[in-house]
Amino acid sequence: MVWWALAYDSRSILIVMRGTLTGQRYVDDMLRPDVEPFLNGLPGSIFQQDNARLHTARVALDFLRHFQTLPWPARSLDLSPVEHVRDQLKRQMPSCHSVHDLELDVQDLWVHLPQENIRSLINPMPNRVAACIAAGGGPTRY
Repeated sequence: MVWWALAYDSRSILIVMRGTLTGQRYVDDMLRPDVEPFLNGLPGSIFQQDNARLHTARVALDFLRHFQTLPWPARSLDLSPVEHVRDQLKRQMPSCHSVHDLELDVQDLWVHLPQENIRSLINPMPNRVAACIAAGGGPTRY
């Protein structure tokens, strides 16, 4: 699994996790060591994640209760700038011959992704939300 977080003027490190992820491992190996310091460095930030099982595990929700979070509507990937960044990175990925090469390539793409690309995906959020509401939570042009 590959994980990262975005903000208008910054981004987290990219984390590659191998093996099965549980809610507890998500807290111990990602939230506590990486997400918490990232969010603490962004006063007033709001944390958004999808409804993946490990994100909604009680242990993860308990950990995140100290942070402002944005509830995630079901089936609304259109709202997530992260999904659009993932799409950009996928389109740029070279062919890889090993998992190690894949990890190195995705790390390199992440480091060299211009912050302006991230901003261009965050700026239209009000329009995305309005389109999602107008579509009754269904697909949008985003």
